[in-house]
Amino acid sequence: MGGLRCPRNLSHRQVRAHPPQTGGADHRRAAQGDAPQDRAIGQVTGPAHKRGIKFRGSAAAALALVAALACGILAPSVAEAVLPDEILADAGLEARARALSKGLRCLVCQNQSIDDSDAELARDLRILVRERLTAGESDQQILAFLVARYGDFVLLKPPVKPTTWLLWFGPLAVFALAGLGILITVGRRKTMPVVAPVPLSQAERAALARILGPGQAGDSGDGAADSSGQGPATGRPGEGMK
Repeated sequence: MGGLRCPRNLSHRQVRAHPPQTGGADHRRAAQGDAPQDRAIGQVTGPAHKRGIKFRGSAAAALALVAALACGILAPSVAEAVLPDEILADAGLEARARALSKGLRCLVCQNQSIDDSDAELARDLRILVRERLTAGESDQQILAFLVARYGDFVLLKPPVKPTTWLLWFGPLAVFALAGLGILITVGRRKTMPVVAPVPLSQAERAALARILGPGQAGDSGDGAADSSGQGPATGRPGEGMK
């Protein structure tokens, strides 16, 4: 038998770390049990981290929606009134038709062109313009035909002539008349004479003296003359009934 070895001091040896194996369940449980603070941190930060991810995702979606709405508002509007069956196969004729339609007024809406209006009459005019273009008419011939049928009002920018003065200068005349009326009303209010108050007559002064008493009638007579004729309610109750 060999001799028994006595315990020795092994502090001079370097302590080596032996990380737990990742494959065993016992090692995983031991690792989790050795670091309770890590579990606490994970329980606190895990859901919060998920909420942060969800919040960032919601914020990004909201910003994308706002950007899409801004682009839709700021982007130039595309005419959607023209139906596919109206479009001509010839790109050149279709471009001329669109240019003419943008200068023709919808007689139903009156503030839109027939290119932007979805009214039935606007559709009929668009088809009429395309039919005449296909027939070989020029732009001036088509405009002359429409003006002869519907008048200058069919043009969004009618020519300035005596028959269209009302269209061009009518709104300006209405605003000018409204401004003139306001100036006249304000001027009349400033020049209205100020009516001076009528002084009390002798009979009214005597009645006031009987109500207020002989000592107060002289002091309050002038102030009562400048007012509505009624003196201040002073004195003892019932004094004026004597």
